[in-house]
Order: sequence, then structure tokens, then C-alpha cells
Amino acid sequence: MNTLQPNIRLTLVFFFYVACYAFLVVNLYRVQIQRSEFFTGRAQKQYKMTITVTPPRAEIFDRTGQPLALNTEAISAFIIPSKLEHRDNLLNFLSRHFKESADRLRRTKRSHFMYIKRRLSPEEVALIELSDIPDIKLLREPSRYYPIAGVGPIVGVTNIDNQGVSGLEMMYNNLLAGSPSTYLLEKDCAKRFYITRETLVEGAKGKAITLTIDRILQFLVYEELKDYVQHVGSKNGSVLICDPETGDILVMANYPDFDPNNTENIIQEHTKNRIITDAYEYGSVIKGFLALAALEEGVISPDTPIDCEGRLSSRVNGSPITTTKANGVIPFEDVIKFSNNIGVAKVGHRVGTKLYDHYKRLGFSKKLGIFPGESPGVISPPHRWSNASLNSLSFGYEIRCNLAQIAQALSIVANDGYKVKLHLLYDDKEEPEGPLYSLEAIQKMKRILRKTVSEGSLARASINNYNIMGKTGTARLITNGRYDHTRHLFTFMGIIEKDSYKRVIVVSIKETTKRGMLASQIVVPLFEKIAHKMLIHDKIIQN
Repeated sequence: MNTLQPNIRLTLVFFFYVACYAFLVVNLYRVQIQRSEFFTGRAQKQYKMTITVTPPRAEIFDRTGQPLALNTEAISAFIIPSKLEHRDNLLNFLSRHFKESADRLRRTKRSHFMYIKRRLSPEEVALIELSDIPDIKLLREPSRYYPIAGVGPIVGVTNIDNQGVSGLEMMYNNLLAGSPSTYLLEKDCAKRFYITRETLVEGAKGKAITLTIDRILQFLVYEELKDYVQHVGSKNGSVLICDPETGDILVMANYPDFDPNNTENIIQEHTKNRIITDAYEYGSVIKGFLALAALEEGVISPDTPIDCEGRLSSRVNGSPITTTKANGVIPFEDVIKFSNNIGVAKVGHRVGTKLYDHYKRLGFSKKLGIFPGESPGVISPPHRWSNASLNSLSFGYEIRCNLAQIAQALSIVANDGYKVKLHLLYDDKEEPEGPLYSLEAIQKMKRILRKTVSEGSLARASINNYNIMGKTGTARLITNGRYDHTRHLFTFMGIIEKDSYKRVIVVSIKETTKRGMLASQIVVPLFEKIAHKMLIHDKIIQN
């Protein structure tokens, strides 16, 4: 019996170790085989991490390479509500200076992150620093800065996350923002350094865009427009300047506008680029294009006598028409010079339904496609015409368009019948289309517009040694579905030429506190001021 006891003990020890070994093997199998993905994931969480890196937003430049939108840093304030050390002091401070954040904090006690405010002003940063509350942390974030006044409606703005939400910032957001890169990083065993980096997603840098805008000329025109709108008590005003041979838009000025560096409490209406987003009936400005259509169709010449009947009101095609000056039988070029509605309507009936085709050919009712929110306008088509429609279309009603479309159509005249599409991106040039009109019709049209400026009520628009051609329009605005004789839109479209130098300028003023005024009295003086500043800037004339 004594010899068997050691054997039993050895057997028990043997089986004990076998059981331990079996347990170890089973556990290793469970850990390494059955739950390998779980533990691998745990390890990767400890030693590996995925990060996303967003590239800086690309700049926007003017035609000379000067910045219109560039990057800067904004300072934001945040807290970690779940780890506050001085909650009462913090709430008292926020209640006094950041009430909305205080209310949010009371509702979110366990949140791991909460912004107090983003894009703090320098005064707010100083206030927080002086409070000496350790729970408030400051964070630097990418932001946008716009160095030139008067470009807000064109360039637009970015939101709090630096994504474009209006203007060209929105239209070309994907191009400017680029795309983020995603990396997998692995730490060393001490968790101090990253020893490997693997690119999971290769991003792309944002691409800068260059505009056709001349920022100095834009600023000069904007300041002139701002002063003038305030002087005449206007609701708003707009100016567009372009090079008709290249299609480059050099100036797109609107006032009132907004400061893109301070977007708090802005008026939404002031953020619009009204030159291209708002369509109106522009009245007598359109008579210039009626003249071009009539000349091209050969139904008229500048010297053709037209009977304006020597009175202020008449009927054409059975519909009543009024005009501002009573003329008798005068040459067609004088019909345009005196802007006689009766004479123009009679010429419109000579053109007939082809007038609609000419307006379409000139680009009316068609988007330029260069800016978000563009209004294409509308032309009343022949199948919807009433007895009065052809009369109205002849002197600028039943056709709604934006200022950019007027500039585009006038550029065809300035460019001898060839159409070069207006554009805002410097590299977005297209080959000229045409000729859309014969050189003979264009030359006669220029003769009429030149005489309208030099001999008519637009004489003050003349600039010595320069060929100035143009046409005004005083159009009634609609109030509650009816034309209002107390509200007007004043417009002037002009061409300035000298040798190889050509510019098209379109000026518009909406309403004014001055009563009984015509466009020749309201917008022509502004055109003259802008034209002089432009020519001095372009070093064509001396101040």
C-alpha cells in the first residue's frame, strides 16, 4: 500500500498539469482563433488610429493675381460639459456674455464637447482670456478673409465650417475645397511616436480660381456707385463693365451689398448679385435692339421717315400708346434719339414676329451660366401675343432680362456682330460666335446710338475724343400687379471706343426720391463719372 500512494500522487499531479495544459490550449485557441478579430481590433485601437486631413481652401484671385478671398485663422471657444471644474462660475459668465451657450449648457450636462461660439471677435477673445475660467478652451480654426470692399455679392462667403454657401464660393466649392486625405497611423510600444503611416484615401488640394474682375476698378466703381445711390435716394444700384472683344467681366458692382467678413445680422437681399439674379422689364433700353432687328431685316434705315403723329398718345394696332415727346415725321434715327414710343411701335410692326427671334438671338431669356441663382428672364412668345404685345416688345415691355444679358447683347454690337460669351473665370474663354449680324446693320446701329448720345438728352455722357454710343431706359415698376407711375427703374447702356480700346458699361438705378425724373437725368451722370474713372484707371486719359 505504501508504494501505491506516491503513484497516485504522481498520477494526480500529471492529470492536473494535463488539465492546465488543455485549458491553456483551449484558451489560446479561443483567443487566437475564435476571437482573433476581436482582440486584433482591441490592439489596433491601442496602437493604430485613422485620421482625416482636410487641405486648406484655395484662394480666389482677380485678373492681376491679387487676392479676393484668402485663408486666415478664426478663434473659437469650447468647453467639455462632462468634465467641468467650475460649473457655477462658468454658467454665470456665459449667462452674462454668451446667453445662448449658457442655455445649451444647462440642457447638455453630459456632453463631451460644446462650442461656446465660433469665429470670435477680438473683443470676445479678450473677454474670455480676462475671465480666467480654466473650463473655457480656445481653438484656432481655418476661416476666410475678403480684403476688398464691394465683392461680397460676387465672391460670396463660406459657412462656419469653411464651406461655400453663396456666390462663387458656393458655385466652385468642390474645386476650391479639394478633398480630404485619410491616413492610418501606428504608434510605437510606448505610445509616444507614430512609426508608420499608411494612406487609405488620397485626397486632392483645392485649386485656386482667377476671375476676370479687376479689383481696383471694382473698388473705384463700387465707391462711386455707393455715393451716388445715397445721393439720389435710390433703393439700389448696379454697374457692369466688360470687354466686348474678350467677354471678360471687369466690374460687377452692387449697392447696397454686405461685408463678407462680418455676416452677422446681414440683410439677405443685400447678398444677391442683382446684376444677374434679378430680371426686369427695362423699357426704352430695349429700343436699341429693336433698331438692330429692323436694320438687319432691311425694313428700315437710319434715314427712313417715320410718322410719330405729332402727339403724346395714339393707337397702334388698336392699342393705346403714350410717349414723352410729341414728334411729327422724323427719320428713324431720331425716333430712337427722342425715344418716341409711337414711332418705335410702328417700326416693330414692320419687323413682326421676327422680333422675337432677334431677341432670342441676342441672348435674352437664356442663362449665361456663370453665376448661381441666375434669372434667365422671359420673352413673351408670338403664340401668346395680344394686340398690344408687339407694341410693348418694341419699347421694352413683355421682355424681362437681367443686366448681364443687356451687356451681352450690347457687346455683340460693340464687337461688330460677333458674340463672345461673357464670363467671370479668367480661363473660361470661348471662340467668338458669328457674325450674328451683318456689318452694315451693325454700323448703322452704331450710328444711331452715337447720335442718340451726341445730339439727344444724353449729351453729357460724351467724353472728348471718345466714341460714345448708348441708350437710356426709364421703365415703370409693378406694384400689386399694376404698373406704378411713381416707381421707376433707370438704366443706361453704353459703348466706349477709341482705336482698339472697347468697353461696354451698363448702369441701373432702382427708384429714387427725386420725382418726375428720366434716366437721362438719373443714370447718365453716374455713367459719366464711372467712365472717367475707368479711363483714368486704364491710363487712357489723364485726370
